[in-house]
Amino acid sequence: MKLKNLSKFIGLFIIIVFFAYAAISGVNIGKFNIDPMKNSIKQGLDLQGGVFVVYEAQTDATGEELNKILDQTIEVFRKRIDGMGVSEPVIVKEGEKRIRIELPGVKNAKDAMDAIGKTAQLKFLKEDGTVVVTGKEVKTSEVKFDSRTNEPIVSLEFNSEGAKKFADATRELAPTHSPIFIVLDEKVISSPGVNQEIPDGQATISGNFTVESASELSNLIRAGALPVEFKEVQTSTVTASLGVNALNKSVTGAAVGILLVMLYMLFYYRVPGLVADIALTAYILIIMYIYAQMQVTLTLPGIAALILSVGMAVDANVIIFERIKEELKNGKSLRASIDSGFAKAIGTIMDSNITTFIAGIVLFQFGTGSIRGFALTLMIGIIASFFTAIVITKTLMKSLVHANIVKNKKFFGA
Repeated sequence: MKLKNLSKFIGLFIIIVFFAYAAISGVNIGKFNIDPMKNSIKQGLDLQGGVFVVYEAQTDATGEELNKILDQTIEVFRKRIDGMGVSEPVIVKEGEKRIRIELPGVKNAKDAMDAIGKTAQLKFLKEDGTVVVTGKEVKTSEVKFDSRTNEPIVSLEFNSEGAKKFADATRELAPTHSPIFIVLDEKVISSPGVNQEIPDGQATISGNFTVESASELSNLIRAGALPVEFKEVQTSTVTASLGVNALNKSVTGAAVGILLVMLYMLFYYRVPGLVADIALTAYILIIMYIYAQMQVTLTLPGIAALILSVGMAVDANVIIFERIKEELKNGKSLRASIDSGFAKAIGTIMDSNITTFIAGIVLFQFGTGSIRGFALTLMIGIIASFFTAIVITKTLMKSLVHANIVKNKKFFGA
């Protein structure tokens, strides 16, 4: 029994050490590969440097109509940014009428804003470049389903002027089944062939569409026809050197703070403090690997939330250890004190974690930008801290005590 519990303690310790090494240096064993965390975790604009801009829709539209306008515009912005070659841009709604764009790694703010902020130009062209109609003459564009094949198609409707122009063009192109090129910002987004004259201004685009691809094309066509103006309300550039300095200082500060906490736990609680330090290391690793797996973008507020959640993880251990000390002073054995200490502490830990988690949900729901990042990081940290305190710390403590390596209650802070 003693050997079994000692093996459990040593095995868990070795696993934590292995993943700690993998997080720092990476591991490559055959097909098994773990990249270093510095290469796996995405860095936000404030750490990597780059450009961000906030646009506001100049419209009185509300509700579903406003959401449709914003969704269409986001599709246009995304297409333009993809063409710039920016890796991992952030394009999100902010507030009711605003769109926030973050471009990590972009150095020239003016060129970036000129590229993504220009008015969308939608044109329907013949093969020789002749303009048939423009986006201003498109009334609606939406996804429908073919009544015969039940496949998704894109339905178009033009205004009266556009319908006449489109009828003339399709009458000319139908005999040869020539295509009409749909061009947005000088890039062809579709080139359907003309099979027949379309006299009523109502056309459909069919092909091997999925619902998603048909919806994307429909949004792009509508976006080019939108009369809504977007005003640039905020722009800022974060230099790469500033981001690197912020990251280095944040990491250094976090490392020093965590080290001081570990030393305090070790000297004050002794054996439980050592267990807490091992569990805290496991907690940090769990957080890092979750970030990498979920592709969480790490920002300065996110680092702040991580440090805050580290404090919460330590608090959970402090509550448990103080309960254990009380049981030991009441004359109970080590095993009984540990069981009773964990049982009595779990309610308090649950209450503190739940209240903070609710605050995180509220921040995530109603916050924007970096506030949402802070909230997400905090909620992940709360879940991980509860797991490490209740599962890992308890497993390590009970394995160590059952192995009978340390029997003196003084080494447990009593």
